[in-house]
Amino acid sequence: MYDWANSVFSLTIATAIFPPYYEAMSKAAAISNGAPPDGPYYINFLGHQFANTALYSYSLSLGFLLVTIFSPILSGIADVKGNKKAYLKFFCYLGSISCMLMYFFDAQNIYYGLSLFILSLVGFGGSIVFYNAFLPEIVTEDMFDRVSARGFSMGYIGSVILLIINLVNIMFPELLFPVAAKTQEFVQSGLSEADALKKAKGYYEGMASKLSFVSVGIWWMGFAQIPFKRLPEKLRNQNYTGNILSKGFNELKNVWKEINGTNTHNHIKRYLWGFFFTSMGLQTVMYVATLFGSQELKLKTADLIVTVLIIQLIAIIGAWGFARISEKLGNIHTLLIMVVIWIGICGVAYNVQTEYGFYGLAAVVGLVMGGIQSMFRSTFAKIIPDNTPNHASYFSFYDVCEKSAIVLGTFSYGIIADITGNMRLSIVALAIYFIIGLSFLVRIKNFKTLHP
Repeated sequence: MYDWANSVFSLTIATAIFPPYYEAMSKAAAISNGAPPDGPYYINFLGHQFANTALYSYSLSLGFLLVTIFSPILSGIADVKGNKKAYLKFFCYLGSISCMLMYFFDAQNIYYGLSLFILSLVGFGGSIVFYNAFLPEIVTEDMFDRVSARGFSMGYIGSVILLIINLVNIMFPELLFPVAAKTQEFVQSGLSEADALKKAKGYYEGMASKLSFVSVGIWWMGFAQIPFKRLPEKLRNQNYTGNILSKGFNELKNVWKEINGTNTHNHIKRYLWGFFFTSMGLQTVMYVATLFGSQELKLKTADLIVTVLIIQLIAIIGAWGFARISEKLGNIHTLLIMVVIWIGICGVAYNVQTEYGFYGLAAVVGLVMGGIQSMFRSTFAKIIPDNTPNHASYFSFYDVCEKSAIVLGTFSYGIIADITGNMRLSIVALAIYFIIGLSFLVRIKNFKTLHP
């Protein structure tokens, strides 16, 4: 049920609605400060002019950087203190309240909106640390896969339900707001009936977007009360005599030493480097795709939300289809196929000019996005040493690799867009990341459990 509660953040806020809303507000702020209506749009921050899309990417990077730094510390505290529930509540409330306060974000307070976005990312990422740590505490090992999969399924269903509700409100604002009255107000100010209606719908579309932020916070906080009520307060209290703040970092360091300790683990190193560089491209696409569609192709928020729904639905088919392919070709060969497809996606994205081309591209993204994420994690479970007692530490290392990749990927995307003023050139960098990731994965050989 916590998956049901918090997954609405990653879909509604981080992917579908906040990016185009931020783009619209930052564009309005830039124009009010003298930018031409057709761009480019720059925001002044700390005495420097940043491209509005670059500033968003930097905010993503900062949010995930904080999560990357805090995750090992929090993991160590969770292991030793056992008071996971209190920390889970804290980060849940930090994230959900930050989402609700985004209602007051508009073109006059860009920094306020970005600050809340960063805090919501920290709340989301921090809560996941303690949420994941509960699994071995509440079910036996034979139930891990089943309960984890059920959580992912519940998260998907819940997030799609709320996104569809918000999409309806954005596409048909007359269901919630007095659009007709606002239209007449604009007519009286001198606009034609058609222009007045368009302006009124645009005004209330922004209101519906702001209400979607509130709905995410209420949904997240509200449904989280179910696991908060059911989960035990404190399950573990180890007699740990070391520094609990450094415990998580020490575990990561031990994993790195174990991987580097013998040549027999070269396949793990190559796999992690391949995963790292591929994630730099993959995760960046996930978080900036709607921003690209909004700025480069001038798509409306409703169109972008429909695109996200297309990706989500096709991702189910993709995950199932590539799982079947892996049974025939093996995990590594299947991953190689998907990474090659991602390189092709970057090439097409660089040249896409129409909304229909963007929709087609989204369909292909959905096809490989669901498959590659699940395949990477399941392959890592197979590739780590069978005789190691530190499976949890290996997966902690894996998660830090992924979050570090998001930090570097989104930061590089932003800095290229900032320097060049062209988001399309940032796509070239993403393609390079996929190519580097491919070069590591293709060198994994003679690992029987991953090949047919």
